[in-house]
Amino acid sequence: MGNSGLSESGLGAVASGAAAGTATTAKPTVCFLGPVSSYTHQATLDTFPEDKFDLIPVETIKDIFTTTQSGRADYGVVPFENSSNGSVVFTLDQFADRAGEYPDLSVCAEIYLEVHHCLLGRISSPSSSPSSSTATAPAAPAPEPEPEGGGAVKPPLLHPVTYVKRVYSHPQAFGQCTRFLRGPLRGVETVDVSSTSRAAELARADPSGESAAVSSAAAARTLGLDILARNIEDRDDNVTRFFVLRRGGGDGNDSDSDPEWLVERRRRRIESAPPAPPQQREGGAEDAEEEDAPEAPTTYTLSKSLASFTVPHRHPGALAAVLDCFRRARLNLTSIASRPSLEGPEPFRYVFFVEFEGHRADDPEGRVRRVLRDVAAVASSSRWLGSWVSMR
Repeated sequence: MGNSGLSESGLGAVASGAAAGTATTAKPTVCFLGPVSSYTHQATLDTFPEDKFDLIPVETIKDIFTTTQSGRADYGVVPFENSSNGSVVFTLDQFADRAGEYPDLSVCAEIYLEVHHCLLGRISSPSSSPSSSTATAPAAPAPEPEPEGGGAVKPPLLHPVTYVKRVYSHPQAFGQCTRFLRGPLRGVETVDVSSTSRAAELARADPSGESAAVSSAAAARTLGLDILARNIEDRDDNVTRFFVLRRGGGDGNDSDSDPEWLVERRRRRIESAPPAPPQQREGGAEDAEEEDAPEAPTTYTLSKSLASFTVPHRHPGALAAVLDCFRRARLNLTSIASRPSLEGPEPFRYVFFVEFEGHRADDPEGRVRRVLRDVAAVASSSRWLGSWVSMR
């Protein structure tokens, strides 16, 4: 699991790595949603140490897809979903690939990062001098609503925020801090930007001191901003999952060997899995309806795959027919999402995304190959989008 902290050395080396590029080093290149100190950067550092990889920040999620597809980066790290606020729709829209821009991309790994948001800005209010503002005791925060959905009671503000007139952040971060926004920041303008670290840059650039950002403690250290409040997320168990993209595999060719970091990642996950119960019953795909107990850890339950598909919109049972393919193959569906397909003359047509247990390249019983074949037979269109070792 990721650590939301970021070392000083980890921040400084990104710029030098970007400047050097792959022309002067054999290290693989990894692009991530920047600027430096974004949560995606922190997740990237968890898996791709800078002594072995060159890390390159890009501006948007679409840039991650295009940079990886073009070959300018060997890997790309994208946020996929948050435990509190759900799917990152900007990432799903790129996976939908409506214009066919990313035919070679697939997911090869996942990263989990604990996310703890801070409110960043300037301690001094516009009407007070630096000496007087720092000597003033922090004001009592505005009353916050009672915790909802298992969230813990948050500590008070570290400093007054009555002078803050606007707050910048990524829409996902705003969605994870709704209680705080309804409490101490009630009525303050919120401005969506491309990333939380970009939000911190905009707050720092405001000479009036009236701007703040929902961002990370790492961004505060990098940019020299003050932390006005800590841990402002709605839930203490706030976790974001990221996907690692690479070229290859999208055309159905699994013969290429995995890189060393990916092989080692799979080995560690398998070794950490609990042993299978000694009395586990053997059975084929047709025994699905007779099994009530969860499947013991196997090559299938320790890995996941992602696929997308479309169905005839007005055919009764078309979606159910696709989902039944997974039941018959005895593959557990772990999530389903949809985005507008934007195809054809009629609105409200969708592309569906399903995550399921199993790995296309490690499929001893042929269940994953079977389900992909069966889905292709009943859906209007379908695409395998990657397989990886599950880290949870």
